[in-house]
Parts: sequence; structure tokens; C-alpha cells
Amino acid sequence: MSQSTLFSSRRGILAGAALAAVPSGLLTGPRAGARPQVVDHPGAAWRPASRGNYTPCNRPRAHPPRYVIIHVAQTTYSGTLSVFRNPGNKVSAHYVVRSSDGRVAQCVRESDIAWHAGNWRYNTRSIGIEHEGWVDRPGYFTDVMYERSARLTAAICRRHGIPRNRAHIIGHHEVPGSDHTDPGRHWDWKRYLRLVKSA
Repeated sequence: MSQSTLFSSRRGILAGAALAAVPSGLLTGPRAGARPQVVDHPGAAWRPASRGNYTPCNRPRAHPPRYVIIHVAQTTYSGTLSVFRNPGNKVSAHYVVRSSDGRVAQCVRESDIAWHAGNWRYNTRSIGIEHEGWVDRPGYFTDVMYERSARLTAAICRRHGIPRNRAHIIGHHEVPGSDHTDPGRHWDWKRYLRLVKSA
């Protein structure tokens, strides 16, 4: 995700932030026809992206994922979730990982196509994981972030039969046609792949 996209979209989100949430105690019950969401990754919090920011489908049968794409959001965890909730942004990822404690949020079901790679073919064949932080601030790449993200990636690979190697676990900058640099030179690929393989 580009820094300019996130920052410009956040300005619009913050203007309407007072309308973003309703305390659960004010709700009388589930809406008619509403189905409870079950996350694909145990322990992840369900923080759905707007339906205007991804393509619903039945991908595991039609086009099983072949890649996990690693992103750095160029903003905070909460900022990333806000961007994905705004239907005007036309961007999402399946997961977001928080720096301080490795908290994982799922924003798009793995069976659906998140708009994260900037390349439609890769969107249809991948699972995208955003990480809180900035490419030029390695302090955001904490031990717990690496560990929880690696566990998430390992689980995704098991679920979809994706090989756990650098040919199939790639950075956003490696997507053909990408003008992005994330996850950047501070991302420790050797460490990450070691953690993925041992998870």
C-alpha cells in the first residue's frame, strides 16, 4: 500500500470518525439475516474491510492461492483498518499484524480476493498480509510481530498447499509491475522464512 494512498485516505476517514462505530451494548440483537463471521485464522480478530474494497468469490475451488504477499502499511494498525473500512479507498488485505503485540486482524476472508498487490492476476492468486509500520523505521519490526506473522503465514501455506519458500512468500515490491518498495530493506527475510518453516 502506498504512503500517499494511506495518508490521503485517512484525512477523509478522520472527518467522519464519530460515525465509525456503535457500542455493542446499544445493539438489541443481530440484524435480520446477519451471519456471524468465523475467521480463517484462529485467534484473529474479525475487522471487516468494506465490501467496496475487495471481490467476493469462492476462490479456493476456482483459483487456489499460490502466494503470500508481505506488505508494510506505511501507517499504524488502526490507521490501516480505517483505510480498509472506507469504501472509497479501493484497497484491502486479508490480514493486518500489529507491531506492539503481534495482534492479527482479519479484514477479508481467504476465499475472497483482497485488492492489495496492484496486479489483478496476483490478487487472484495470493493472500495479503499488511504489517503496521514504515519501511524506513525498523523499530516497528518487533520480535512478536515477526513471530505472529510467521505463524499466520505458515498456517495459510498449510491451508492452501503453498510451498514455504521465497518463491511463494514474496514482498509487495516483487509483484510484477509494482512501484512499491515494501516490506523494504529492513525486513529480515532469512529470519522470517526460518520462523515460517519452524512454525
